[in-house]
Amino acid sequence: MALPPFDPHWDTVALTVTLEGAYVWAVARLGPRVLPDGEQAATRRQISAYTAGVLTLLVAAGWPIHDLAEHYLFSVHMFQHLLISLVTPPLMLLGMPEWLLRRIVQPRVVNRIVRTFARPFVALVVFNAVIVVTHWPAAVNAMLTHHWLHFFGHAVLFLSATMMWWPVVAPLPEMPALSYPGKMVYLFLQSIVPTVPASFLTFGRTRVYHFYTTVTRIWGM
Repeated sequence: MALPPFDPHWDTVALTVTLEGAYVWAVARLGPRVLPDGEQAATRRQISAYTAGVLTLLVAAGWPIHDLAEHYLFSVHMFQHLLISLVTPPLMLLGMPEWLLRRIVQPRVVNRIVRTFARPFVALVVFNAVIVVTHWPAAVNAMLTHHWLHFFGHAVLFLSATMMWWPVVAPLPEMPALSYPGKMVYLFLQSIVPTVPASFLTFGRTRVYHFYTTVTRIWGM
């Protein structure tokens, strides 16, 4: 398949470098200052998980996936959404040491938002509402037409997905996770709503997303 022209997407590079750089600084510099002597700021597993999450975000929002998704193929667009919502958030949460995440959510406003939207029922409803909106034909066509709106949609998807994964990953003991049976039911419920747009795309006989009928075709090589 012919790939679109190379574009480094410096905004994406800057965002991911900032996320990784802030994490490395916190683990290397801040942790030793606030933790008792001899206590490890982050384990290798946590560092690897967080870095893998940031790299996944870079892949999802960088060339060529971003270009294929935004200008050519809806299938790649959905793959991009899967990376942003189902891969990046849990990896980044798993990579967060308790002391660091606790400092991030320490501000009263942030703490209140997390405690509200990370509740299982609220997180389930909000995340699935975002899934419905971001698959709605009018919303998809608008996001693909206006770059700033597409960026906003991805940001909302990432944030809502982070809250959705919170009850499963449970990075803080004061915000406990669901039990293992509860996690199974919770994740099963998360899989129901996405089957609705999937059914329209699979069995529909008309074009759902007008934008992709106007773009240049990419043929296999």
